[in-house]
Amino acid sequence: MAGGKEKSVKALKEVWGRAENSLCADCGKPDPDWASSTLGVFICLSCSGIHRNIPSISKVKSLKMDHWDDVQVQFLAKHGNAVTKATYEAHIPIYYYQPTYNDCQVLREQWIRAKYERKEFTEPGKQLPYSDGVKEGILWKRGRDNGQFLPRKFFLSEREGCLKYFTKQDAKEPKVNVKIDVINATFQPVKIGNPNGLQITYLKDNKTRNIFVYHESGKEVVDWFNAIRSVKFHYLKVAFPIASDNEIKNRLTRNFLKEGYMEKTGPKQREAFKKRWFTLDHRRLMYFKDPLDVFAKGEVFVGSRENGYSVQKGLPSGTQGNFSWHYGLTIVTPDREYLFTCETETDQLDWVAAFTSVINQAMTPQEYAIEAYFKFKS
Repeated sequence: MAGGKEKSVKALKEVWGRAENSLCADCGKPDPDWASSTLGVFICLSCSGIHRNIPSISKVKSLKMDHWDDVQVQFLAKHGNAVTKATYEAHIPIYYYQPTYNDCQVLREQWIRAKYERKEFTEPGKQLPYSDGVKEGILWKRGRDNGQFLPRKFFLSEREGCLKYFTKQDAKEPKVNVKIDVINATFQPVKIGNPNGLQITYLKDNKTRNIFVYHESGKEVVDWFNAIRSVKFHYLKVAFPIASDNEIKNRLTRNFLKEGYMEKTGPKQREAFKKRWFTLDHRRLMYFKDPLDVFAKGEVFVGSRENGYSVQKGLPSGTQGNFSWHYGLTIVTPDREYLFTCETETDQLDWVAAFTSVINQAMTPQEYAIEAYFKFKS
């Protein structure tokens, strides 16, 4: 009896140790130590919690703490991540966002449910709620002045290449009509204070505007997110016909490189430092009085090293102005220096790393045009 158990444990370790099973099947996290005995996939602890909420589809067990009988081990050996993915991820649309372990709960949960529960990707050409080029419905939008979330009708159209929202259900004219090519969307559950919170940003007169929305249904808000990606993908395919699908895919939506509070001083560098919320969206550094403000109080263009931009730890010697945080950093541009302070050394190092990653990249022709606008504006 003991020999049979040892043999089963050895067989489990062999399957578990295969290269294909070295990452979580759902989020890509290294060294998964859970598995689904009904799907045959190896998954991480976090994804196992989502699987546990779909008991009709997936039964999960710990690979370290639970007993696996011979039949279950044989099932894992026959399936595993590669075989199961070949079935459940066979026909994922190029624009569909596949989350990683760094993404929020609602994205990961809906990805798992889309795969195994709704089987959205098992057949080619399947009609999906985000794939037909048009989406209309209610999202709860945060008001600019009072901060209240109120239901608003949103309309997304591939044919018109835009996203609109209306303040009243029967309104004929939209409050806002935004071209799809200037839209970004990123999930912000902590900032918005809702697990399904989505931040939509767009450029208006080359300035960033924020729209904060949510929906009670995680599926609905993720469907909106992927519908935006779908419409933008097809728009960019027409606008840039020689670009590859992967090149376009990488331009659909993006997460911010870094967000958080810093203190800043004015251009004379003698003013008192003021606490502001900062967002680094690739080459745009924006600062807000409140994280949920619609418009930024200011924006700074962050160019490349070869064009005279750099980031340095600390403040210039002799810096004046009162500041309560003591971990400084300086952004050097061809025109002036921007001085900031961070609350902790960790924050300081994270910001320096984020700025460095941008500054080390060469600028594109479009980014030269944006830089010229910033210089003209100032």
